[in-house]
Amino acid sequence: MEMLFSCVAILAGFLLLIWSADRFVIGASGIALNFGVSPLIIGLTIVGFGTSAPEMIVSGVAAYEGTPNLAVGNALGSNITNIALVLGITALVSPLLVHSKILKREYPIMFIIMLLAWALLWDGELNRIDGVILLCGMFALMGFITLMGIKEKKQSGSQDPLEEEFSEEIPKGMSTPMAFLWLFIGLVILLVSSRLLVWGAVNIAHAFHVSELVIGLTIVAIGTSLPELAASIASALKGEHEMAIGNIIGSNMFNLLGVLGIPGIMTGAVLDPNVLSRDYPVMIALSVLLFIFAYGFKGKGRLNRFEGGILLMCYVAYMVIIYQQSI
Repeated sequence: MEMLFSCVAILAGFLLLIWSADRFVIGASGIALNFGVSPLIIGLTIVGFGTSAPEMIVSGVAAYEGTPNLAVGNALGSNITNIALVLGITALVSPLLVHSKILKREYPIMFIIMLLAWALLWDGELNRIDGVILLCGMFALMGFITLMGIKEKKQSGSQDPLEEEFSEEIPKGMSTPMAFLWLFIGLVILLVSSRLLVWGAVNIAHAFHVSELVIGLTIVAIGTSLPELAASIASALKGEHEMAIGNIIGSNMFNLLGVLGIPGIMTGAVLDPNVLSRDYPVMIALSVLLFIFAYGFKGKGRLNRFEGGILLMCYVAYMVIIYQQSI
């Protein structure tokens, strides 16, 4: 009976996470728009932050519940899932073109962040100093992206394709009180649903005698990446290719800085050895593969169906490795 309750808690947690994250982003975007913030800045900061809100809240709850390795698994697993599963499926549905200068600038920033986080975790621990550095990096990233986006717009005198797509997606005409209400409701339900999800995930981990890291890398990571999957497919079908890939790059950067930083600053963690020997190298390898596929060294980048299929097969292979090592 407890296993049934755990499965129901995970399912309910996932569904509520998806809905509440959307409400949170809509409320925050509505408030920013009503105060005169441009769609580009809203998209690069609030929307980028909001897509990682489920992972961040789950990470905080997991650390509070005494399972920081679940939080670490969620951060790395979500990045792996975003690249290999989400972009793999999205490219199979609709090949993606990449021609935004903003995205081409964010690729190398993402690699710098990955190397920074790897250096901090190299000693096998995620401590409070590491957490402070990562969270400071998250706020610095938001400021840098915003300033560069504004600077580039002024220099070019025209809209970046990504700004045009953000402008179309951000809700307009919402009153400020209503926006604050959705922001509050979204945040509260994010907290409640995260508590449900972590409770169910930990129970299942104990029942099947698998590590909390593995649960974070698989069940929790897939569930918290569902908003990215839905958003990327919807954006691709609308022809908003910049948004589809931009959401993933932004989410991955926020995951490494925010989702990893939260358990570090709250409780710290002694890492499972597989984090550095298996999971982090896989995340870096997939990021390099995405860079090769989509960057566009001589013009517009492109992620076609064949490349999407390769990413998807990499994800399946990774899941098989985790399964074999867990039994």
